[in-house]
Amino acid sequence: STMFLVGLSGGIASGKSAVVAVLRELGCAVIDADLIARQVVQPHSKAHQQILQHFGTEILLENGEINREALGSIIFSQPEKRRLLNSITHPEILKEMLKQVLKYFVLGYRYVILDIPLLFETRGLTRLMKYTVLVYCDPPTQLARLMKRSGLGVAEAEARISSQLPLEEKRRWATHVIDNSGDWESTRRQVLQLHTRLEDSLDFLWARLAVGTAVAGLGGLAFLLIRHFIS
Repeated sequence: STMFLVGLSGGIASGKSAVVAVLRELGCAVIDADLIARQVVQPHSKAHQQILQHFGTEILLENGEINREALGSIIFSQPEKRRLLNSITHPEILKEMLKQVLKYFVLGYRYVILDIPLLFETRGLTRLMKYTVLVYCDPPTQLARLMKRSGLGVAEAEARISSQLPLEEKRRWATHVIDNSGDWESTRRQVLQLHTRLEDSLDFLWARLAVGTAVAGLGGLAFLLIRHFIS
């Protein structure tokens, strides 16, 4: 079997979600890092309990789930708290991502797409990808779409965009770029072309994943990959 990993990212209002929807329609295996991040902190989970121990019950909603806005306001202003939260959640997120990668490997998928919003900010992750894909749109289009979508004024929209790594910078690091600046049909054609190119690729053999699983077991492999992720 052959399989490789493809990292997918974008920016706020760049259209990444729409591109992911097309890839799913095509039958691609997509792992959503944001969804996993929400799942691993659900009530009664290991990460949920650890977060409560360190941040207190005041960050809880009435239904017992974590109030992401309340927690976000804490870690935004306190870098040490942010590092603490990352040390709690990242291992759990990575273990779940690994489980899903292994599932798709066993099912015989040619490649797996990891939808990771901060892929290019977390440079350690890009080393695990054979290809990296950026959903791009030009700055004026990005600003206009964000204002229309969120009802924000120019200053607020610009502030949100500037809080992220610029798409122009991410573009330099990506191996593939889907330019979503124009009409949707153009974007869809680019997604179809990318899918064909990836399906035809035989450049990267991830047999070491299977060997690692057989030799070390899931736990040992998870430890090795997690250490690689966070190094």
